[in-house]
Amino acid sequence: MKYKETLNIGKTAFPMRGSLPKTEPERQAKWYEAGLYNRRLAQNETKPHFNLHDGPPYANGNIHLGHALNKITKDIIVRYKNMTGYYAPYVPGWDTHGLPIEQQLTKAGHDRKSMPKAQWRDLAKDFALEQVAKQKADFKRLGVLGDWDHPYLTLQPEFEAAQVRVFGKMAGKGYIYRGAKPVYWSWSSESALAEAEIEYHDIDSTSLFYANRVKDGHGLLDGDTYFVVWTTTPFTVTASRGITVGPDFEYSVVQPAGDDRKFVVATDLLETVAPKFGWESWSTIATYKGSELDKMTAYHPWDENAEELVMNGDHVTLDSGTGLVHTAPGFGEDDYNVGVKYGLKADVTVDAKGYMTAEAGPDFEGKFYDDVTGIVIKKLQAANLFLAKEKITHSYPFDWRTKKPIIWRAVPQWFASVEKFRQQILDQLEEVNFYPGWGKKRLYNMIRDRGDWVISRQRVWGVPLPIFYAEDGTAILDEGLIDHVASLFEKYGSNYWFEHTAKEILPEGYTNEHSPNGEFTKEEDIMDVWFDSGSSWNGVLRGRKQLDYPADLYLEGSDQYRGWFNSSLITSVATMGKAPYKNLLSQGFTLDGKGNKMSKSLGNTISPDEVAEQMGIEILRLWTITVDTSQDMPVSQEILKQVSESYRKVRNTLRFLLANTSDFDPKTNALDFKDLTAHDQYFMLRLNDFVRDIRADYDNYQFNEIFKRLINFVNVDLSAFYLDIAKDVVYVEAPDSLARRSMQTVFYQTLLALTKLLLPVLPHTAEEVWEYLPKQDVDFAYLSEMPEVQDLGDTKEMMAKWSAFMNLRSAANKGLEEARSKDLIGKNSQAAMTLYLTADQKQVIDDLGLDARLLLMVSQLDIEAAEKAPADAEEFDGVKMVVEHARGGVSPRDRMYHEDLGADSAFPELSKHEAEIIREYYPQALEEGLEK
Repeated sequence: MKYKETLNIGKTAFPMRGSLPKTEPERQAKWYEAGLYNRRLAQNETKPHFNLHDGPPYANGNIHLGHALNKITKDIIVRYKNMTGYYAPYVPGWDTHGLPIEQQLTKAGHDRKSMPKAQWRDLAKDFALEQVAKQKADFKRLGVLGDWDHPYLTLQPEFEAAQVRVFGKMAGKGYIYRGAKPVYWSWSSESALAEAEIEYHDIDSTSLFYANRVKDGHGLLDGDTYFVVWTTTPFTVTASRGITVGPDFEYSVVQPAGDDRKFVVATDLLETVAPKFGWESWSTIATYKGSELDKMTAYHPWDENAEELVMNGDHVTLDSGTGLVHTAPGFGEDDYNVGVKYGLKADVTVDAKGYMTAEAGPDFEGKFYDDVTGIVIKKLQAANLFLAKEKITHSYPFDWRTKKPIIWRAVPQWFASVEKFRQQILDQLEEVNFYPGWGKKRLYNMIRDRGDWVISRQRVWGVPLPIFYAEDGTAILDEGLIDHVASLFEKYGSNYWFEHTAKEILPEGYTNEHSPNGEFTKEEDIMDVWFDSGSSWNGVLRGRKQLDYPADLYLEGSDQYRGWFNSSLITSVATMGKAPYKNLLSQGFTLDGKGNKMSKSLGNTISPDEVAEQMGIEILRLWTITVDTSQDMPVSQEILKQVSESYRKVRNTLRFLLANTSDFDPKTNALDFKDLTAHDQYFMLRLNDFVRDIRADYDNYQFNEIFKRLINFVNVDLSAFYLDIAKDVVYVEAPDSLARRSMQTVFYQTLLALTKLLLPVLPHTAEEVWEYLPKQDVDFAYLSEMPEVQDLGDTKEMMAKWSAFMNLRSAANKGLEEARSKDLIGKNSQAAMTLYLTADQKQVIDDLGLDARLLLMVSQLDIEAAEKAPADAEEFDGVKMVVEHARGGVSPRDRMYHEDLGADSAFPELSKHEAEIIREYYPQALEEGLEK
């Protein structure tokens, strides 16, 4: 019989390698075959509800890393909540209307103008559903569990009806009105165009650089300072009402050599534009952030009755120009939006046919807009404001039918008022918890500063605005009538609007004082898609029995402060008087390993499918908790390889625990806490702290803290301490000895806790471990409950003493390391150590009842009083010690040195204690003998 056969070396079939790309899909198939999602919900049916409302991704193309981060994080939260006493369903959704789908149809060769709108919408619906199916498969591959058979889609009739009812309530409260906003305007067709009705061509344009003299510089800029602006549409200078700067950009005030004027230019563009102006040298007088220039004023280049306001706008870039954007609110969407924010009037100086109006001034009136560039230059030169002109080639929108360029021009649009209930929205934000906390201020400021919401779109694929017009053009915004339309949409879908006349849609016998002849027309515009998703709280949370309103949590990317968080908040407060969410969690964006934005053109993207095929989706899921999602996050193949190493360490730790509990029955072999050995009691306390801290991190959505604690627990608490000393017990001691069963009790509790705590993040691995765990009552780990923090009594005094001992252990290890450096010993097992302890130090060991030799992993340990320390004793951290080579001989079985080898003549190479184990548990060894 071999010595090895007398050791309790644990065995497990749990594989060292996960083979995740192969096993994950197989495991997911098991989940769906077993109906795991519904089984967990059924188990929680009577428990308190937790609703995470899924923000709908747009149904177009395969998913990217941002999608994966979002869905995996949601899955982590939902799984955790379901395992901690909540009924937490997950209903995924998709945003399925809007321009991108129409563009895809056009690219595929479909001509919207050649078919009825309803037919075009049917094509769009089919395309959207194809994209939903594709993305659904991608999301399921991430290991995300949810009600995939019953998702919500914004094209579903019941959703559209709920959306229209939100619109109706807002209309009933007087929040919906008609105004003007720049749209694509075809002077050749004399009509507004939807984006799907334009095509792009490269054209040459004349761009101008000119100066606006400062009027009010807020004490920072004086009257001989000029803002240098740039425009590619010279005709719009006639309606220029502002200058927009980037709030975070730096702007330099410079004085060119030989010029008594000073000019303001973006610092980063100064070297580029100076040669265009003939500036050979200049002196920089001051620099300011764009935010410091906000609300200064300038004179219009030639209109003495017009003043130009300096504004901050996010649309300003440093790609070209001067960093100061000429702003004419009547002639551009960005111009309009920033103009509305600052209260500017959207003047329009071009008529429907493209000719300048009287408002442009006598020098321009009656001239075609594209023929006035020379006049603009002359007027600028006359005022000594002209700096430069140049030809640029750029892509420009054209009317797809007439093949003529378009202009942007303000025409009537439908708006939702924000101003009328802005304070109510801001008040409701006080009731919301934000993660991270700065999100509150960000959303608050956006609502505080935003203008009214333009909700009409001149497109086809979307929910129609349910507005009728009387014979005299009066818009009919009757809530009851809108509810009637909603009922029709709920029954037939919104195509009904395009398939029937106004008279057919209106209730039978409907009359209106503005239509004496009973003739009505209907609005052809559709709603902004943000109104679609922004009313999902009504169509989904209030529309499905298993969900609740308001939601417990909304979780999306940080761009949704401007998007879904914003639109949902407005519609909910407008109609229900409260925010649609109790908690709001935002995440940053994924960057490449160098911190650059991911882009297909740069070739620095990583697809989730690529990670799944090469490493396994568990690696991507683990990555999601390694990063601080409150800011933008780097990810690269190198980073994922590092995460893979962390996964391997965790997996091997789980495997070690499985192997060394393979002969442990928790129902018959487990010991109570009070019966555990001292070091096992200590580790149970460490495990209890770990459970408490990890659960708190889950509760507070601090996922990167979970990773830090996990890795520290695995590497420090387990590998560097507990599992290190464990081998001398679980391998060597008698199979059912108190020491071994005590340690196995802790192993099992640690394994069980780790498996459950890891399940939300690593569900494939946790479920795999579960199959090897002894004696489980449920067939899936996900059907179990999260470990609770145990009441182990008042342990403060015990932990204080353990802290003192761990300090003593650390000092002893320094002594052992010093002995190693002197070649006195190699491994700790080759050491005989004498510790010379103070009374307090010795009392700690005595009070805890420690086997200090085991915890120091030395072969011999003697403890003496500190005053007996010889002169040559080493001292580390206040602990005196002497380290010598261990006495006696080394046992081939436990690899420790013993002075009683051969005490049992039948086993001359073993210690007395080992021989006793062999005699009791391996009697055949007496007959066969033992071999190395």
